[in-house]
Amino acid sequence: MIEKLFTRIANYVAHLAGLPSTFAVCFLIIVAWAISGPLFGFSDTWQLVINTGTTIVTFLMVFLIQNTQNRDGAAIQAKLDELIRVSKAKNSFIGIEHLTESEVQEIREKCERAAKRHDRQVADMALKKAAAQKPGSKTHAA
Repeated sequence: MIEKLFTRIANYVAHLAGLPSTFAVCFLIIVAWAISGPLFGFSDTWQLVINTGTTIVTFLMVFLIQNTQNRDGAAIQAKLDELIRVSKAKNSFIGIEHLTESEVQEIREKCERAAKRHDRQVADMALKKAAAQKPGSKTHAA
């Protein structure tokens, strides 16, 4: 119950935080604060108001945005895992997000090497096919 409520609030606040109108309101608050500086003599209290307000908002937003990103990341990962599961891709890739950074880097390097080998094979086959199709070639492909 509490988790669902927090999720709904986090989604709503993250949505609101990303709106242009939210930026405009925050910008206007900062402008109003700056304009009010001479009225309050640029006092320590005047500075403390904006510092405290922005610190509190930033502190709370960090947790809400992190929660939203964690859920989005987990949902994307689940979708990718399902695509891997139902395709001809290697099922061994499912769950690699739980490995260490160095283990993931090792897998990425293996995948890059495999992709380069595949690219070379495709290029070699294309060259052979082009050579075979040249007029006067011994093996002219149709």
